[in-house]
Amino acid sequence: MSDRPRISAARRNAEALLSSAQKRESDFKLEQERAREAMALKTARLRELRLAKEAADRSAVPHQVGCRVAPESAARQAEITVKAMSSENGLQT
Repeated sequence: MSDRPRISAARRNAEALLSSAQKRESDFKLEQERAREAMALKTARLRELRLAKEAADRSAVPHQVGCRVAPESAARQAEITVKAMSSENGLQT
């Protein structure tokens, strides 16, 4: 009979450890779910703000077809500006 109480004490200890481990795991999963929900809400809020800003930007600047400067001509204009500034300072390029 002396073995019987020792086994039940060991079993109680093991069950206590198991239940505490299960509680930690469930708390961790709950915290992960809360963090995921918070991130989803934050993402949705930021997406709404971005879309509102883009809509405001589109309405603030009227769409003008053919008014864009080609990248090559913008680069050429920058080159001309640099040469003009260099000639004013007496530098040669």
